[in-house]
Amino acid sequence: MFGGIKATFLTDYAHTVVILIILLMFAFTAYATNENLGSPGKVFDLLVKAASDHPVEGNAGGSYLTMRSKEGAIFFVINIVGNFGTVFCDNGYYNKAIAASPVDALPGYIIGGLSWFAIPWLAATTMGLSAIALENNPVFPGYPNRMADADVTAGLVLPTAAVALMGSGGAAAVLLLVFMAVTSAMSAELIAVSSIFTYDFYQTYINPKATGQQLIYMSHTMVVGFAVAMAAWSTGLYYIGISMGYLYLLMGVIISSAVLPATLTLMWSKMNWVAATFTPPLGFACSLIAWLVTAQKESGELTVLTTGANNPMLAGNVVALLSPLVFIPVFTYAFGPQNYDWQSMKAIRRGDDHDLALAANVDIEQIPGEQRRAIEADEEEQAKLLKASRIARWLTLFMAISFLVLWPMPMYGSSYIFSKKFFTGWVVVGILWMFCSCFAVGLYPLWEGRKTSVRTFKSIWADVTGKKKPGKGPQIVEGEGSDTPPEIMAEKMVKE
Repeated sequence: MFGGIKATFLTDYAHTVVILIILLMFAFTAYATNENLGSPGKVFDLLVKAASDHPVEGNAGGSYLTMRSKEGAIFFVINIVGNFGTVFCDNGYYNKAIAASPVDALPGYIIGGLSWFAIPWLAATTMGLSAIALENNPVFPGYPNRMADADVTAGLVLPTAAVALMGSGGAAAVLLLVFMAVTSAMSAELIAVSSIFTYDFYQTYINPKATGQQLIYMSHTMVVGFAVAMAAWSTGLYYIGISMGYLYLLMGVIISSAVLPATLTLMWSKMNWVAATFTPPLGFACSLIAWLVTAQKESGELTVLTTGANNPMLAGNVVALLSPLVFIPVFTYAFGPQNYDWQSMKAIRRGDDHDLALAANVDIEQIPGEQRRAIEADEEEQAKLLKASRIARWLTLFMAISFLVLWPMPMYGSSYIFSKKFFTGWVVVGILWMFCSCFAVGLYPLWEGRKTSVRTFKSIWADVTGKKKPGKGPQIVEGEGSDTPPEIMAEKMVKE
């Protein structure tokens, strides 16, 4: 409700730091201090024993210590398709990319992406494997029974392992971790959805002349409405037995048909409105058909259990992502290419800019300095964006090949089962990577913004103590828009 996208940046920072610290605490507990585990070697021995007692079907040697896994390979594809959808179709990413300067957006996303990778890697290596290693230990919740499949799908491996490692303190740490992650993600989604509704729907189609105050009111209304709707929706899903694991696998089936249309709308000049509008729903229809037909053919019935199996989810996800490859060319060449020149994007203006013009009865473009600054800023920004786009293309290609091909594929193809030394190195690299993430996400932003932070805290302290001296108003120099507040200049023009 307060702070807008700036608030999401600050909450993301604070919450991410807490999450990283908790994960490091779990890692050091499992691999250094825990009396039942305490070292990578001990965890390795327990995992080998667990594989002999309960071999994993489809894994090389039935082992938990291999990347040769049939079900893992299926999840690999589902995960990639689903996360294409979450990134390309989530307005939260666009909001932050647009809010950042061209100079900072590229390195920010690269550093952020590399830093994020340590979180699922070390979390799975620590908590997932600790749960398997401790399931025959009396400290394990539910001992001597193993975790039920429903509990695993519901995402209860993390709290179960935390309780086995640290008791009630571990449960509290997981509760805090989940709270940090959920509130941070939800705040970003609230801003994203309210932005779409306010600017892309309300201002565009309902009230094109909306003032800044009206836009803020609609944004706040949408934040409250979306929060209530999501709370009701998630509660309903829980009571009908739809788990987090099920939703994660289903995510790509629902949203990934919009990945290619959204991408080509921004990057291909010939994309027309027909293809952009009708491809996502048609792709969604195809993905639903593929998902449900596969489930019916495999099991003979449609239930939560059968539709949540890997093969139906795989079929639905792949069809969702790839079906637009058929629809987009057909619509584009059947109805003619649009040949968009990108010029209208430059005409997009913040909603708040209109309030001044309406109040002063002047055209905001006529305020001295406004147009000149816009042209200069646009030329400089375009040069920076062009350079950043070239770097981004090569970095994206390099990182995609590295993380999706060069690293996992040889280990999958060779059916390699980790040795004790290799597993120890795996754990050490994961912990070191997490430390790098802590530096990049926790410390580097503080150093980069040190001057602004000092200035802000000094101003706050001066306000609190009453020592702040009243500042002099800006000196008005006609025609010098870069130093003249637009409000004062507009008033001056009206008087003249």
